[in-house]
Amino acid sequence: MRLASIPRLFAAALFGLLFAGPALADTPPSLAGTKLVAADDVVKLQASGATVIDVRVASEYAEGHIKGALSVPYREKSDKAVTFDASQDEFNLAKLPPAKDAAIVIYCNGPECWKSFKASTLAVKGGYTNIYWYREGFPNWKSKGLPSE
Repeated sequence: MRLASIPRLFAAALFGLLFAGPALADTPPSLAGTKLVAADDVVKLQASGATVIDVRVASEYAEGHIKGALSVPYREKSDKAVTFDASQDEFNLAKLPPAKDAAIVIYCNGPECWKSFKASTLAVKGGYTNIYWYREGFPNWKSKGLPSE
């Protein structure tokens, strides 16, 4: 490597750090007011009557989803951060079960996808008391060969 290219590499790295922002970070490992669940928990919850909500965009849902899951897309424009501004986003809480104590599983595309974190946050703020956050999401479900459609 030539000595002259070092300042350019440093500048590129610094630019990346300054402008990548929080969008590159995974979701937190827990979310207050929810219960973090794994795939086997989702299977049990669904078998006991829990509603499973896929918050990915409609095209992703159409390509494949947890068998029996309902599509309630989370339209995200806010930062991918714990301090996101929900007023910039769209999520229709009215499409969730009307009973605030209903068992609801919410998922998207894994730890790097913030839609399920945000939807779960809004559900809790909306008064839902039995939210299960499947943070690992559909890629994890699919990798385990669990029922999809």
